Amino acid sequence: MGEVSSEHLGDSFREWIPAGWPARSLEECEAILCAPGARFEYETIDIRGVPTRVWKNAPENLAVLARIGRSHGDATFLIYEEERVSYEAWFRAVAAFGRHLQSLGVQKGDRVALAMRNLPEWPVAFFAAVTIGAICVPLNAWWTGPELAYGLAHSGAKVLVCDGERLDRVLPHRAELPDLAHVIVSRRDDLPAGVTTLESVIGASSNWGALPDQDLPDVVIAADDDATILYTSGTTGNPKGALGTHRNFVTNIFSSAYGAARQVLRRGEALPDPARKVLLTVIPLFHATACSATMMGAIAAGHTMIFMYKWEPEKAFQIIEREKVNSTGGVPTIAWQLLEHPAREKYDLSSLEAIGYGGAPSAPDLVRKIREVFGALPANGWGMTETTATVTGLSAEDYLNRPTSCGPPVAVAQLKVLDEEGNPLPPGQIGELYANGPMIVKGYWNNPEATAATFIDGWVRTGDLAWIDEEGFCYIADRAKDIVIRGGENIYSSEVENVLYDHPAVMDAAVVGIPHRTLGEEPAAVVHLTPGQSATEVELQDWVRARLAAFKVPVRILFLTETLPRNANGKILKKDLKALFD
Repeated sequence: MGEVSSEHLGDSFREWIPAGWPARSLEECEAILCAPGARFEYETIDIRGVPTRVWKNAPENLAVLARIGRSHGDATFLIYEEERVSYEAWFRAVAAFGRHLQSLGVQKGDRVALAMRNLPEWPVAFFAAVTIGAICVPLNAWWTGPELAYGLAHSGAKVLVCDGERLDRVLPHRAELPDLAHVIVSRRDDLPAGVTTLESVIGASSNWGALPDQDLPDVVIAADDDATILYTSGTTGNPKGALGTHRNFVTNIFSSAYGAARQVLRRGEALPDPARKVLLTVIPLFHATACSATMMGAIAAGHTMIFMYKWEPEKAFQIIEREKVNSTGGVPTIAWQLLEHPAREKYDLSSLEAIGYGGAPSAPDLVRKIREVFGALPANGWGMTETTATVTGLSAEDYLNRPTSCGPPVAVAQLKVLDEEGNPLPPGQIGELYANGPMIVKGYWNNPEATAATFIDGWVRTGDLAWIDEEGFCYIADRAKDIVIRGGENIYSSEVENVLYDHPAVMDAAVVGIPHRTLGEEPAAVVHLTPGQSATEVELQDWVRARLAAFKVPVRILFLTETLPRNANGKILKKDLKALFD
């Protein structure tokens, strides 16, 4: 599919890379960290008929992880506004709510949907569901009512746990959801008929520590039992539900820690003793990045997670200063806003050690500015919903040395690049990226056709076009899927195009991504109107806004007097259309 140079842009960052670095190769680091008896030892086991490398010391399931979390006792787990929740209080709430779900008839394999902003109740509801063997279905909190209703109907959710905003969106569709037996809302004063409150079961967060001292319900859960359904929009048709397992989620605990340990060894330093950190978590928990890559490791290590009602840079500065936050990020947009906000210099942000991001294109200049302005180390990585987040990781000197890479895979993962005929490509050549490892989900919920096309002998077809250099560092070159990534949110062009086509004045439509400095890219549309019909840009934007989440609305719409350009196969030439927005 193409060939690229293996050169990178690290020369401009040399002043931050110490002499003699790297002290060890990637292979040497793996040999040390993964040696027999070492913390990151791995073994090969059979998962669904495929020999798969797994972390030997990972918890068996998420119930085991929850009990590890309880061992942190009075250490602060969650901070939200003025609320503070200890690990012990959170665990008691999980145990109590898990038993309540069982009293409602929720059994192993039943689906419990979760639709709310980042609130202390979110980790309670998630772990209450998965620790009784149910399948938690975190729904995109930005979705409209019809989108939420689709997720509830498609997953066959028996219970919905939500906040007031999501409740208002779902209630008009309740009659369309025969499987939805119970709706439980948090932080809602006026209570519609047929809805109960979460507080009536576990009380407010300030009272969770006074709940009964009891263990989790006794349920047998295997590592490869179903745990979650995370929805990822399809390139055609409705969203697909990625069916994740307990192993998928506990894998990230060790994958994230391995990446950090590898970087220390690359520097030639001794591994430090474990230390609790404070994390400002601003990416939504319904994303695999926040739920899996961040929260699982935080619970294992006893870190503090801080949630915000709404992302506001200056409010974030206040929190970082007050709580001595060590790490934040999520997507490049957030990093840019922290860097460029005029109020930044008013606050003491010296506690920041790392600003990490992924999920959207980022400029190499962002790497430099994070280091220059904050003195913090940038971090990046690659993963997707189908990989339960982390497959590769990149930070510190490796990132400064390769600012256009997303890093090498963690020790239990493998990457390969294939051409259009399915043949392996050598280093430096671009093809479709495939990944395997214990983080790959089982498949798509109730969608055997898409599962068969995407998951092949333990490998997931990522849809990303990439190349790998001689040392194993991966570089994402482009996307094979027709997708726009706006600030970390996936927007599949066909979904927006289908809505535009439904407008009576639209004959032809195409959605493309146009560059945006902080969001990475934004959706834009080119349309050709039906002869004799008329529509304005604002009219079509309002049409989309009424039917899809706000982040999917095209920021610009151009009108062509002719039908859109196509190739010999009838496919719209989107590269030509992008040039219209320059």
